[in-house]
Amino acid sequence: MAFIQAVSDDEAQGAASELLESARAGLGHVPNWVRLLANRPDVFDAWNQLVSAVRDDMDRRRYELATIAAARRLGSSYCMLAHSSVLMDRFYDADAVRAIASDHRAAGLDAVDVAVMDLAEKVAADATSVTQEDIDRLRDMGLSERDIFDVVLAASIRAFFTKTLDALGVEPDASYQALEPELQEALVVGRPIAVA
Repeated sequence: MAFIQAVSDDEAQGAASELLESARAGLGHVPNWVRLLANRPDVFDAWNQLVSAVRDDMDRRRYELATIAAARRLGSSYCMLAHSSVLMDRFYDADAVRAIASDHRAAGLDAVDVAVMDLAEKVAADATSVTQEDIDRLRDMGLSERDIFDVVLAASIRAFFTKTLDALGVEPDASYQALEPELQEALVVGRPIAVA
């Protein structure tokens, strides 16, 4: 459920209809967030282009770790669930993802991953609190200027997206109810999962 009307299959026309069909073809269903953004297909296209520009230039695991660090700090259940699912599909098992989501500093990640998540979390919480020392920490670990910039971009674009969804009351898709309860507990940090 959302605070404004999401676009249904019956009322979708033009670019909105194409957006819903594209999501259905690619994902097998239309996520709640896509139905909301179908109100503004032009914004969806711009968002998708920005995300692709950042994500496609980063190591994918690093992008997902930075994203869930920012999402956790922002209280976005939807982004925690979606991006943790990518981590489980590609990089970690459910127990590792639960540990990372609960406390990345105690999850057995290497020092670079912890520092990346620390920076992403700090950007999401209060970007003005980021210091030269925060940046130097990653630089001293071997990250390039571009790598560091990408971590900041990943956290910053997450802030835009989570605030948009949460301000409009968009709940994570009911399909996330299929996750084990312990994993849901770690990943649902804001709005609850939608009921089918």
